[in-house]
Amino acid sequence: MSGGIARIALDRAEKMNPLDKETVAALLHTVAALEADDAVRIVRITGRGRAFSAGGDLEGYKALYRDKVAFQAFLDDFQALNRAIEDSGKIYMAVVNGACVAGGLELILACDVVIAADDARIGDCHVNFGQLPGAGGSQRLPRVVGVMHARHLIFTGRLITGAEAARIGLVTLAVPAADLERAADDLSARLLETSPAGLKGAKYLINTGLKGSLADGIEMEKAYVHTYATTEPDAMEGLAAFSEKRKPVFGGAKQQGNQT
Repeated sequence: MSGGIARIALDRAEKMNPLDKETVAALLHTVAALEADDAVRIVRITGRGRAFSAGGDLEGYKALYRDKVAFQAFLDDFQALNRAIEDSGKIYMAVVNGACVAGGLELILACDVVIAADDARIGDCHVNFGQLPGAGGSQRLPRVVGVMHARHLIFTGRLITGAEAARIGLVTLAVPAADLERAADDLSARLLETSPAGLKGAKYLINTGLKGSLADGIEMEKAYVHTYATTEPDAMEGLAAFSEKRKPVFGGAKQQGNQT
């Protein structure tokens, strides 16, 4: 970790970085450790070699499917990992350098920001091998790209490029592969300039609002913002900096947790 940024690299390049039960368990442990580190504001996830992640270990599933208890534990861990990323007050940035398929797609759907190489290959692909998404893909994908795009991607098992993924809103930004790290660095730097409390609050408002109705979300927003504006020093500092025509000097994020 350096400068408020922690980096996670999926590092089984020879197998295109599968998200098997051991990897998912390790990621869940790593995310929990990062949550305890207040110095970390941004977590960047990428893959070594020519893939972000090609998804689950299909060979390993042969044994896992025969063990109902072990398979349930794997599903629980993967779901818990993605929920931990969504519920975190930190910003999770997926940097998609190559193939991002099935479980790899489900992982980036839980992230806040996704920067992809424009020639990356991204898709669900579960049905190509008679499988189904089990880490939230069938639920998050329609919420991210809309029902029709989600149906097409899930039903056909089609892979799309990073550029096409950007056009339908599946990724935040697509850039030439040679510019991928620079784009991630630039966006990270921009996010680090913002208020830690403000960024944490913005993520909370968006993700919490998506869990309920529009009316409930608006009421939740009103309550949260009232407390934020009247108790958070960064809110007043931003107003003072604007009035004084200077750059704000923001402090550390307060532990607002699941405030409503």
